[in-house]
Amino acid sequence: MYNQKNIISTPFGSFIKAGKVVIAGAGPGDPDLITVKAARYLQHADVVLTDRLVSGEILDQYVRPNAELIYVGKECRKKHSTPQKSINELLVHYALMGKLVVRLKGGDVSVFANILDELTVLSANGIPYEIIPGITAATGAAAYAGIPLTARGYSTGVRFITAYKSDVVEPGYWNELANSSDTIVLYMSSETLDDVVENLMENNIEGDKLLAVIEQATTPYQHVYISSFQEYEKKLKGRQFISPSLVIIGKVVALYEKFNWIKNSELPKSYFNPVNIQYSQNYQSVNFIEHVSRA
Repeated sequence: MYNQKNIISTPFGSFIKAGKVVIAGAGPGDPDLITVKAARYLQHADVVLTDRLVSGEILDQYVRPNAELIYVGKECRKKHSTPQKSINELLVHYALMGKLVVRLKGGDVSVFANILDELTVLSANGIPYEIIPGITAATGAAAYAGIPLTARGYSTGVRFITAYKSDVVEPGYWNELANSSDTIVLYMSSETLDDVVENLMENNIEGDKLLAVIEQATTPYQHVYISSFQEYEKKLKGRQFISPSLVIIGKVVALYEKFNWIKNSELPKSYFNPVNIQYSQNYQSVNFIEHVSRA
């Protein structure tokens, strides 16, 4: 809760110097896809806590030179990933100092973005907050690959799921997915894609059904890989994709051949810095997280 140093005494009474946290989506990669509202808040923020999957161009263009820029990136199975507890502590710490804090997340804030923990801690500490949506990876990747997710005559529904671990999806659900006409979008699942394909094949998914792996969508290094399930072992099995990579499964993937409008990048380069590089840009602060000042 607020302590004494956050209470301002005036001739008209005592007031709380209240901070605020804005949780905003930065979009899937292309810096031009950030919303006007999120950009405006970045221009006024005292502190910005940014995810790994946020374009450096956004930070360079919109974050004030004297704002504190704190890297709190996460990368699956990487030792330098920032614990959620530390992120929560930072949000509370700076907001209770009366600062405007922008918590900047890649994609959209409500789709596989772990927003619940942060909302819970802000609410528990009585800190005002605002939520600004962003373009999620599924819609961004689909648009930049020319794959309409719910094209008429191809799909009447779309499912966003994650299979970042082999046991995340319930065994019975694989059968439903394998036999669904919905478009399936898999987040954070490129490393387990071989297992995903195996589970769907075991549940009799149509062999000619297509899947697309969209590597680093909406960035200059976007590359789209297409395969049918019956050809997957020959074309894509065992391949390591550069993070982030999104998977789209369904009849709509066939539209890529006709409507793709961006040439595949052949550069095996990552658009986003890995967490170990972002980590090295920080220095110890407030006893629980590494951060960098742009002052």
